[in-house]
Amino acid sequence: MRASLALVVLLATLRATPALADEPYRLPPKTIVDLVDAPPTPTAMLSPDRRTLLLAEAPALPPIDEVAAPQLRLGGLRFYPKLDAAARRPRLRALSLLDLVDARATPRPIAGFPAGAALGDVAFSPDGKKIAVTVTDDRAVGLWIADVAARRATRVAPVRLSAIQGAPCHWLPDSRGLVCRLVPDGRGRPPAATTVPVGPVVLAADGKKKPAHTFQDLLKNADDEAAFAHYLTVQVARVGLDGRVERIGKPDLILAARPSPDGKYLLVRSIHKPFSYRVPYERFPERIDVWSAAGAPVKRIADNPLAEDVPTAFDAVRVGPRDAEWRADADATACWVEARDGGDPKAPAEVRDELLCAAAPFAAPASLAKLGMRYRGVRWGDASLALIVERRWQDRRERTWAVAPADPAQAPRLIWDRSYEDAYHDPGDPALAPTARGTLVMARAADGSLLLAGDGASPEGERPFLDRFDPRTGKGERLWRAEDPYYERVIATIEGTRFVTRRESAAEPPQYWLRGDKDARQLTRFPHPYPQLAGAEMRLLRYARADGVKLNAKLYLPPGFQPGKDKPLPLLMWAYPTEFKSADAAGQVRASPNRFVQVNPGGPLFLLTQGYAILDNPSFPIVGEGKAEPNDTYVQQLVAGARAAVDEVVRLGVADRERIAIGGHSYGAFTTANLLAHCDLFRAGIARSGAYNRTLTPFGFQQEERSYWEARAVYQEMSPFGYADKIDEPLLLIHGDSDDNQGTFPIQSQRLFEALQGLGKRARLVFLPAEAHGYRARETILHVMWEMLTWLDANVKNAGPRKTA
Repeated sequence: MRASLALVVLLATLRATPALADEPYRLPPKTIVDLVDAPPTPTAMLSPDRRTLLLAEAPALPPIDEVAAPQLRLGGLRFYPKLDAAARRPRLRALSLLDLVDARATPRPIAGFPAGAALGDVAFSPDGKKIAVTVTDDRAVGLWIADVAARRATRVAPVRLSAIQGAPCHWLPDSRGLVCRLVPDGRGRPPAATTVPVGPVVLAADGKKKPAHTFQDLLKNADDEAAFAHYLTVQVARVGLDGRVERIGKPDLILAARPSPDGKYLLVRSIHKPFSYRVPYERFPERIDVWSAAGAPVKRIADNPLAEDVPTAFDAVRVGPRDAEWRADADATACWVEARDGGDPKAPAEVRDELLCAAAPFAAPASLAKLGMRYRGVRWGDASLALIVERRWQDRRERTWAVAPADPAQAPRLIWDRSYEDAYHDPGDPALAPTARGTLVMARAADGSLLLAGDGASPEGERPFLDRFDPRTGKGERLWRAEDPYYERVIATIEGTRFVTRRESAAEPPQYWLRGDKDARQLTRFPHPYPQLAGAEMRLLRYARADGVKLNAKLYLPPGFQPGKDKPLPLLMWAYPTEFKSADAAGQVRASPNRFVQVNPGGPLFLLTQGYAILDNPSFPIVGEGKAEPNDTYVQQLVAGARAAVDEVVRLGVADRERIAIGGHSYGAFTTANLLAHCDLFRAGIARSGAYNRTLTPFGFQQEERSYWEARAVYQEMSPFGYADKIDEPLLLIHGDSDDNQGTFPIQSQRLFEALQGLGKRARLVFLPAEAHGYRARETILHVMWEMLTWLDANVKNAGPRKTA
């Protein structure tokens, strides 16, 4: 028995050990390495008192040993058990503060954080005098508080935060402390895994419909259940700025605990058994409770059952109360939504969702709105105004209603009724302003009007704007609009018509500006991060498909290249199709020629340094108007869009028709394989982390909500795996071996490669150790760039004449 047990342990260890790489990580040319290592533009956050701008600097890409650290994958979550932290938490390397009142001020760093630690969640206190920051070292996630005036951070208490899902801490309204989720004291060691099975794992179908998407990282057995409960059990506590820690209630599987605006209550969301092996933790049985500030039970809003039977339609939801939150403008009013159609959008119903609210002491709730479509969110204002948004996937319709939270009997007023695909008529989103308690409400002028900020999509490109809008009359006034040659968008409003923007141009990197009624002041002066790309050009192309559908694309040209004068370049088309219900909406421009050439480590623009042109995100709309579904003619529309794009770049003298490649990530990889299978427009392809056999995602994918059995021909026609014999161009397949995305299992790339290999095609398959759907490690990113450049040089730039059949 002892020898058998040792053999079982040995085999389990071998199975858990990643395979050794066949090749070492490779480096692209130094010019590309420098692009990857260039610091991105810091993000900005305005303080509640509107006097200080916080600038957050992202760190360099993490090394592979950090990305490959041991993880657990349980219930749809991935986390580092050593740290009690999610595997992909926000990462910052430094914070600095800029005084907006002093016109001569420059950003000054916040000192005191431990060297080498990763900064994570960042939140101003309601009074704007402190900043809470989660800090992760090599042992745990801790809580630090930065003093804004002193620009120095200190650790407030030796607490160990539970940061496996969601932000672990929330400020109390008095700014004297935070409510946090902690690792329980004396939690003990994790449960030991069973080494000898006690029996099989059995799943049974009871005859009721329980369709499910292809979720990843689900629980698989009793060991997983025990480990999940061990690590997800947390202790809610009040952590004071004086270092005192007051535990609230008992440890439990608590996902969130948010204080009410007046600080007297907590809104607590928790899960409990029975767990599921078919759906992630969000579908586990769920309780929504109101506690007193001391942890005493006050009101149970919901005890929802396990939700394994939620339909796969995109507007489907679980039954019971959901989306619970505090009303931001009231002392302590809990609001939530309940489906009135059983959660099934295909069931006939006049009312699909109802928004309910209950003020302390949380007796019978009042109905704030009954919606004919699915609830999509609320923006709180004051007692007289809140905006509620409802949507319907089937026809892409969206309605916004104005309600009076203090008078539920007042009938809702329709503010907007539109297609959310229609970017040209998007009214924008209400600007938000902080309350003294730290909540966010819609900013309102003295006359009751709102401020709306939007992207400003137009045929000439995006021109972000700021409008004044009167919700009582429905009339608006444009206060400001970005003008050529700049792309400038509002990031926060201050008061009146003073606001902070992020401005950039084709030649200038993003900077932050302070704008007023009559003046504008530049706040930052970040250097150009990519001097090797200074002079690179982005052009916004507009052209049409053969059937008349308007298309557009972003064309990037290397520094100094002149179309029509210089020899045409090799070109990579980097694609990602989008489904539409309207051909007019499909042809709308959702980009700007004034954007700075920003190099995303996961994108294709690094190739500009190597003499390639890039056609980034050419619009490949898949349109299905009326009762037709977009994917019914997916292949035909895809090829038509690609042909139009190729014809346009050739017409401009940018590209050589015989040296064009197609590539993409995820659904773009799926697109790449389909185009190689169904047309001869391209010399080679690069497909990263895609899915190629749609029978492996039988209950819907991307924006296809029909099941395989409802649209069998569509699934088969759209699967490039079934047409592998038609792929005659060389195809580079890249996939993270720990992909966590729905449907894009690594086996998708493996099976397509095996098919191509068996059919005598040219292909290369690269599995990236420890990488998920999006790649993170510096070694990985640089190696992927090397693979792409080497592949394109051999099969596109330096390829010989095409072989004729």
